[in-house]
Order: sequence, then C-alpha cells, then structure tokens
Amino acid sequence: MAEKSLFAVLLRSSWWISLSIAGVIALASKALLPPPYFLFGAMGGIPFVVIALITLWRQLSAPSTAHVEATLTQINAMPWREFSAALEQALLREGFEVKRLESPAADFELFKGGRHVLLSGKRWKAARLGLEIFQALEAARSVSDASSCICVSAGEVTDNARQFAASHQIRVIQGTELAQLLRPVLIAKAAA
Repeated sequence: MAEKSLFAVLLRSSWWISLSIAGVIALASKALLPPPYFLFGAMGGIPFVVIALITLWRQLSAPSTAHVEATLTQINAMPWREFSAALEQALLREGFEVKRLESPAADFELFKGGRHVLLSGKRWKAARLGLEIFQALEAARSVSDASSCICVSAGEVTDNARQFAASHQIRVIQGTELAQLLRPVLIAKAAA
C-alpha cells in the first residue's frame, strides 16, 4: 500500500476518523439517494468501518509509553551478544529464516516468502546514526542482490541519513517498533 494513500493515512490515524467518514457516507447517501437505494450508497462506508476496526485493534493492543520506555531502557543496557540473540529470536518469531553475517555493513540475512533482506543492528546503541551506515548497508544490498534492507537503532537517525534511507527504501526500526519487536522475547527470557 502506498504510504500516502487514503487507507494508509487512515491506518496511522485515530480509529474514530475512519468511523466518522463512514458516518458521513451513510448520511450523504440518506440525503442524496432515493430511499430504495440508500442501503447501496451507505455500503460505500464499509471499507472505512473495517479500517476503523483495524486501527482500534492496533491502538488497543499497542504497548503503553511506560512499557515502551522500559523496554528501550532494557535494550540499551544489553551487550551486543545479548541484543543480537534477542533480535534473532524476535525475527524467527516473525517467521524469518535468519542467517548471521560477518560483515561490517549487515549483521543478518533474512529470508521470508521469497524475499531476501539484509539487516544491520550493530550500531543500535549509537546516539546518532549518520549517512555512512546507510550507505554501507545499501552497498552490501547491491552486492548481495537483496530485495531490501533494515536498520535497527535505539538512537536517533540524522536527517540526511533518514532521507537516504527513504530514497533507497531502507526500513528503519527504532523506538516503539523496536520495543514491540523485542518485547515478547524479553518477557519470555525474564520468565525463564
């Protein structure tokens, strides 16, 4: 789905916005269509109701800010071996086949559904990630014929690096997304 499409924007917005759009469509159908055709017009709002339900589910199941901050604090306190093991377990839980690499640019090769992805997470603790990390990852992608790249970071990404990542379709996982990815692994580890 295109990032700026209506449904993509609504999926990132509050659930009530989509539900309001569905209500407006139903009201417009009632006002503008003859009574026998009202139902057909109102059915145009069904996709918006579905989007509202998906968004509501996501918002209800999202971790609280306190949980995200606690998880990120725990992640930042980990040494590389522990972090890479947790990341590998999380990726396996997501259904990826994971292969470790001994490369300065990428740490893992991921395979899923015919896709080949390179992931870099070695500099996850860096306060700021600059352009050079993303350039190295893109160079490694072109050499290995990977379909895409992912960079994992608990730190900040500079504006130049973010623009480069966006233009080369390098996905950046940080903050809430990183906490959500690793939280189940960290909870299971703490329970064991």
